[in-house]
Amino acid sequence: MSNTPRILMIATSAATMAPSDEPTGVWLEELTTPYYAFRDAGAEVTLASIAGGAIPVDARSVKPRGENDATVERYYDDAELMEAASNTPRFDTLDVSGYDAVFLPGGHGTMFDYPKSDELARLVADTLDAGKIMAAVCHGPAGLVNAKRKDGTAILAGRKVAGFTDSEERAVGLDTSVPFLLETRLRELGSDYVCGPDFEPFAVRDGALVTGQNPASAGKTADLVLEALSHRKAA
Repeated sequence: MSNTPRILMIATSAATMAPSDEPTGVWLEELTTPYYAFRDAGAEVTLASIAGGAIPVDARSVKPRGENDATVERYYDDAELMEAASNTPRFDTLDVSGYDAVFLPGGHGTMFDYPKSDELARLVADTLDAGKIMAAVCHGPAGLVNAKRKDGTAILAGRKVAGFTDSEERAVGLDTSVPFLLETRLRELGSDYVCGPDFEPFAVRDGALVTGQNPASAGKTADLVLEALSHRKAA
């Protein structure tokens, strides 16, 4: 690993909760909080998405200017990042071999396109097989559910993992809008699912796998990624 860690962030491209036309997208804080944590720590960050082009932002995740999380406010003053988010490359067009970590921000959009991407499932498996850092927050672990080890078993089997809880999903009233409940699916895959209180910050690191529970966990998840990168560099 070079002195400057390289991190690939892959956002959802799903703008609606198909088959309905209910708008969705990335939960903006889950993109901006890790992005700035990584940049402020000196990392090089590349923003990509599942389908390329503009990353849809869930309107529920944005308040009037001055009322948002500090990193969201910073985003709206950052013409460079806003331009990057409006014109992302498709992640599978990039040479991913040079990245030290992959990060999947959440938002309900991820439930609709992450699990359908065979290329993402392969990238998740390859990242972990290579001993690199694989991270996801909130609904981002939807991108991990179809990744498999070389022997065909789920990559999450036996690993500690966090993600949006079923009770959080019911609390926001979208438990019948998503294709599956994330906590339930993570448990079904044989993971050691762990969580904190609903809507409180909680993240966990299991070796090179880092996951966070909900939007409030984005900062903790990013911190664990940076910790994992520093350990990898020291090794």
